[in-house]
Amino acid sequence: MDPDLLALVTPLAANQPQVINDIIGLEKKPKKPEIPITPNRACEIVRTRLPLRPLAAPNLSSPPSQVRTRGLRRRRLPSSAPAQLRRDHARPIVCAGLPVAAPSREQSRPINQSRGHPIMAGANDANPSCKLHTRLRLWEFADRYIFEPIDGLADFYLSISRANGSMNLVEELPPRSPSTNPKVRTVYGVIGVLKLAVGSYFLVITDRDCVGSYLGHAIFKVTGLKVLACNNSPNTSSEQKKMESDISELLDAAERTMGLYFSYDINLTLNSQRLCDVDDEFKSRPFWRQAEPRFLWNSYLLEPLIENKLDQYLLPVIQGSFQNIHAEVGSEKVDVTLIARRCTGRIGTRMWRRGADPEGYAANFVESEQILQSKGYTASYVQVRGSMPFLWEQIVDLTYKPSFDVVRQEEAPRVLERHFNDLKKKYGAVLAVDLVNTGGGEGRLRERYAKSIEPILNDDLRYVHFDFHRICGHIHFERLSQLYEQIKDYLKKHGYLLLNEKGDKIQEQDGTVRSNCIDCLDRTNVTQSMIGRRILESQLQRIGIFSDNDTITKYPDFDASYKVLWANHGDAISIQYSGTPALKGDFVRYGKRSAQGILNDLQYSLARYYLNNFADGTKQDAMDLLQGRYITSVSRDMAAPTKAGFVESYASVRIAFALVSGALLFMMMSLRQARNDSRHLLLSLLWAGLCIGITHFVRSNGRVFTNRPRSHKSWD
Repeated sequence: MDPDLLALVTPLAANQPQVINDIIGLEKKPKKPEIPITPNRACEIVRTRLPLRPLAAPNLSSPPSQVRTRGLRRRRLPSSAPAQLRRDHARPIVCAGLPVAAPSREQSRPINQSRGHPIMAGANDANPSCKLHTRLRLWEFADRYIFEPIDGLADFYLSISRANGSMNLVEELPPRSPSTNPKVRTVYGVIGVLKLAVGSYFLVITDRDCVGSYLGHAIFKVTGLKVLACNNSPNTSSEQKKMESDISELLDAAERTMGLYFSYDINLTLNSQRLCDVDDEFKSRPFWRQAEPRFLWNSYLLEPLIENKLDQYLLPVIQGSFQNIHAEVGSEKVDVTLIARRCTGRIGTRMWRRGADPEGYAANFVESEQILQSKGYTASYVQVRGSMPFLWEQIVDLTYKPSFDVVRQEEAPRVLERHFNDLKKKYGAVLAVDLVNTGGGEGRLRERYAKSIEPILNDDLRYVHFDFHRICGHIHFERLSQLYEQIKDYLKKHGYLLLNEKGDKIQEQDGTVRSNCIDCLDRTNVTQSMIGRRILESQLQRIGIFSDNDTITKYPDFDASYKVLWANHGDAISIQYSGTPALKGDFVRYGKRSAQGILNDLQYSLARYYLNNFADGTKQDAMDLLQGRYITSVSRDMAAPTKAGFVESYASVRIAFALVSGALLFMMMSLRQARNDSRHLLLSLLWAGLCIGITHFVRSNGRVFTNRPRSHKSWD
């Protein structure tokens, strides 16, 4: 603490020790900033809530009267306090290195200006009583967890039983003494509750990074997750204990979930155009009720909190990506943000979630929104990607490229029509761009796709096939201009969202492009980045930053940053779905293919093979568990898994590999001895036969030897 300020504080210490302790706690500088700053992050954020620094936990050895932590929030100093002390206590808050004003929580937010850009009125502004808690102190007692709001938004604690997960609000902390010293930590939100047959598990955010702003509101990335177990019941049966042991691996995987983003102020599940169209009645709803269900990653986890009416704890979270860049184009500053929102309808891993389900939800369905802010204008363009929307699968079987299987072919037109009807309700017109090969297994899928979509094609639904590999090969991605020539009239006709300096809508987007390849990763990301670039150039021309003939490539620094923006976007989506960064990323990142990029693609392809065959089954189960689709979920009516057969029970690729390796070793030893004893030649032949037999058996039963999800169901 500053010596001069300490001198001013000292005269008050005798009369108001608690207030002074609070101030000293607030003045303590953390060892590192709460929000890490990186050179490329440049978070210029308008914060509308008071982001207090973490407060030191009270001394638990003190009498209870001195450890009532409800009094540890920032208080208004008495009028008798020195002026210098009052000024220091009310100093501006710094977020990501920038001073930000701290208005009261009741203050409303009309459309304001930040760096010349309109700030979208947050969807949570109209109901101040439902402001979300931004920071909580977590007390871990032997029999309960207690969440204490330390952001000044409530005076009650949330108490959770560690025996059964029951929740209730309390006014005081339990009595405590040095012998029952609870662990205390700061958390930044409750993602939700997982209710299983063996108990309840609370997922909390233990660490976060500020990654930028969405229409003037701070966006955070989850960098730390913790599962709090509430299963200490003394009446736990042996069967429940075994089940708990079985899911512990899935809970560990849940803590490693990547790509989660949230905001306390604005609903990140809604794109800019949706936010423009909401009315006061919509904004008066609790924050969780404003969320777009397709992109609310923790929808299932929030259900127990909703049942207990804990609106201030209901934090909407998306899975996807959030990237932004700040550049200078001539004399103008340009901010570009790229957001990915993953749909949870058919969420999963690369090989265990293909095609669509009978309800029309497509695998790896992601909404990508590109937002431009410059000269006071805000422009937004939304495009989507998703697996070919009919029932097909590609089950791993230890081969490098498993075969594609179209199942229940007679249902393909119905499933596909349901999928596109939903898209038209959400986005207006739809242009389906199919990037798969014309021949081979991909060709059979393309034929099914084209045949199923043909009866429903009209002015609001178009289908374009572009054989990416045949036309562009592995290095000539500039030939995507041929695709652009086919779709540019559609792009111009259906436009993009554009807001003026006052936040008034000049035009809106009434159609989108839906791109797909097989994985909807590599070819799709290259194509979407091309479309995004063309749209951005059109927007910059519209607001007067570009002349009619200008392109992004004319500004090398801006061009380089924009390429990295889309490359990072594609990598984030790919890692969540396949486990590796996107292939062909060197072209997106640098504008050309390179030898190093091709070597990286080889490395990523081998990594995908390993993950798909030997790791993704467990990862898929963890995803299903968090989405309420796993067999042990209490509130879901799902059948128990069928009992595994003999081969399924004992199949292990590690054991098979060890047997083959041992047989090869003994075969080589026998061959070396065959020169001295002909009987060893016979033994070597026996060992060779054993190698061939084991290899053939594993290959014939490849699906059994892979890491399969326990809850997997084929559509057959």
